[in-house]
Amino acid sequence: MWADTVLILFISICTALLGEGLTWLMVYRTEKYQKLKSEVERQSKRLEKRKEAHGDSLDKHHKKKIEREEEKLKNNNRDLSLVKMKSMFAIGFAFTALLSMFNSIFDGRIVARLPFVPISWLQGLSHRNLPGDDYTECSFIFLYILCTMSIRQNIQKILGFAPSRTASKQGGGIFGPPPQQFK
Repeated sequence: MWADTVLILFISICTALLGEGLTWLMVYRTEKYQKLKSEVERQSKRLEKRKEAHGDSLDKHHKKKIEREEEKLKNNNRDLSLVKMKSMFAIGFAFTALLSMFNSIFDGRIVARLPFVPISWLQGLSHRNLPGDDYTECSFIFLYILCTMSIRQNIQKILGFAPSRTASKQGGGIFGPPPQQFK
């Protein structure tokens, strides 16, 4: 069981590195991405400085300027997401094939024991294709997803591909908080 767990951790690291390598080839090194990323960084910093400088005491003119800049930033973030999305589809198809292959290799094998019983709606994933009713037993797919989610984010930070804190704070992502509106 320990050998399987370490192997799944290694597979996670390799697939995360492969994914980031492919993303670098298809997205990060392109001129369009570099230009959009620097524009988003510049706009985020400028918008943050303006908000800090004026605080809550904004007149209509400054509110309009800030709203226009937020709109520009939102559009550039959308364009940046579109540039990334094309490669994400290609990588998604490749990883679906890999996941299917690894799933068939580890089918029905207990790869880890969880120190807790997962909540009911996660038990189908954590105990997938495993015999018995001991829900502390963990299947490949659950461990692989957990490892990949944590490892890929850290690899992006290490390689410098993660979005900057300033751009993230402005909330340009799909699931990020919306930019603050001045009333």
